[in-house]
Amino acid sequence: MEKEPIRIAHIIGKWVGGGVEAVVMNYYRHIDRNKFQFDFICDNDSSNIPYDEIEALGGRVILIPPYQKVYAYQKELVKIFEKNKYKIVHSHINTLSVFPLRAAKKAGVPVRIAHSHSTTNKKEWKKNLLKQALKPFSKVYATNYMCCSELAGRWLFGDKTYDNGEVFLLNNAIDVDKFIYNENIRNEVRKELSIDDDTLVIGHIGRFVAQKNHAFLIDIFNEIHAKNENSVLLLAGQGPLVPEIQNKIVDLNLVDNVKFLGQRNDVNKLYQAFDIFLFPSLYEGVGMTLIEAQASYLSCVASSEVPSIAKINENFEFINLDENAKIWAEKVLMLSLKQKRKDASLALKNNGFSIKDEAKKLEKKYEGYYYEKR
Repeated sequence: MEKEPIRIAHIIGKWVGGGVEAVVMNYYRHIDRNKFQFDFICDNDSSNIPYDEIEALGGRVILIPPYQKVYAYQKELVKIFEKNKYKIVHSHINTLSVFPLRAAKKAGVPVRIAHSHSTTNKKEWKKNLLKQALKPFSKVYATNYMCCSELAGRWLFGDKTYDNGEVFLLNNAIDVDKFIYNENIRNEVRKELSIDDDTLVIGHIGRFVAQKNHAFLIDIFNEIHAKNENSVLLLAGQGPLVPEIQNKIVDLNLVDNVKFLGQRNDVNKLYQAFDIFLFPSLYEGVGMTLIEAQASYLSCVASSEVPSIAKINENFEFINLDENAKIWAEKVLMLSLKQKRKDASLALKNNGFSIKDEAKKLEKKYEGYYYEKR
């Protein structure tokens, strides 16, 4: 009789089509699903959940009340964990993981993984109050720890825990081959977006939330456009700050030069059409889109708040957020002159960002945790 796969409950929180969801889905697509199956536990006010793909791969989506409704959230999770008899719960909601992992412990789940995907920034002080209040509890209910970068691991679990080798670093790996630079795709996408061959295209992919620093990104592009009128900014993603950014673009008279592309399922193609990837985030665990951009050998300019692990190719510049928009614009324009695209897949694979290789490491970890607790 064929052995049933180990079913793992992944705590996603609010599914909005962001980087964490993309990371977990990448692993789900490439893990051995005869050995492991994923259930995705998401807030019931989520959007963009790929139900069809998850179900086709053998997974399930389970909707629950958001964590803000603490009592209903905990009660529902305990019921779900007990009913499905999970042996592993893997939580991806950073400091908030204390809530689902507490429920998992109460339900008798033996393996409870807390996964750090991000850090913080002093500019988001209101959000920081909750993060700092919950951070000391990050290890209370977890049996195992994971992170996407050393910075993210040290931030949530502490230097001592990280230095003791207790935190497993799981890279935000991608399907590298999918992003290899292709001139034909570049021409296709530019034609579709009515962009000339000689136009300088600045690109950004990310949720419209404070962390991604879109307001400053627009200031940078305003400086770029002042020096090179034959330039456009492409913004892919959605989020609560879209109206605010649209108003800023109107105020700066950039309406004809900035395109909002919305939520896209073909970002691998968009990277081909860009000339520079601009990423002034306030903080990041790694910045998955930076890895994708470099897989297509795209020049990147990123905030120095992004971990150094994100730099794989030489055509990558870190700039401090204290520098003004003019300095950022000069760096972008300088890098745009050096642009020459090539196949960057080997560098990505050598740096541990190939999902095919990393998925095997995750399988071994899951097996180790599972059999250790039996």
